Amino acid sequence: MFTGIIEEMGILKKIQRGADSARLTLEASEVLKDVRLGDSIAVNGICLTVVDFNERFFDADVMAETLRKTNLEDLKPGDRVNLERALKVGGRLGGHIVSGHIDGVGIITRQHKEDIAVITSIRAPAEVIKYVVKKGSVAIDGISLTVVDCTNDSFQVSLIPHTASLTTLGYKKTGDRVNLEADIIGKYVERLVGFNTDEAGSRAVSSQSKLTMDYLAEKGFL
Repeated sequence: MFTGIIEEMGILKKIQRGADSARLTLEASEVLKDVRLGDSIAVNGICLTVVDFNERFFDADVMAETLRKTNLEDLKPGDRVNLERALKVGGRLGGHIVSGHIDGVGIITRQHKEDIAVITSIRAPAEVIKYVVKKGSVAIDGISLTVVDCTNDSFQVSLIPHTASLTTLGYKKTGDRVNLEADIIGKYVERLVGFNTDEAGSRAVSSQSKLTMDYLAEKGFL
């Protein structure tokens, strides 16, 4: 589990490609201070496992599913990546709950300045955009950000100079692909309202939820 508060930008030093997998060697400093074999580190928002390390580098294996569902295929040696260690119990949750499991890949469609901020527009696939709400949270390449506005196929976020300078989003340009993870709370809500209880008390997924405007009004929510 992560928070979306990036600790540092690392450098991809090497990619060893297998038939349908890859091993990444990444240069870092902050995230290596207390690292152990088997630890989880989010790399551009992707939860990866440390399989080898020394004082300057760590290795992580990437399976075929991860390569298919993320923008790791776009990376080349020398590229910057966002790094974050797993959340430590008792630490501050400065962003939002991030699982490190990517829901889809978006494309940056526009960037423009608004005083000190950079407004970034991202086109998102349907499996992500359905969970995106105005003023809600979204993780972009592992960065916890607040949604400024959204439509049926895209959303906007605003980057303050601190975020732009300390993460890879400050180096992205129009047309670049980014990893997206929707707020996990929306996924649980969708799953729960999709369940109905039958007369025997068992639960099964329903194709049509009972959660309607009339139902909410009847229960006093409207």
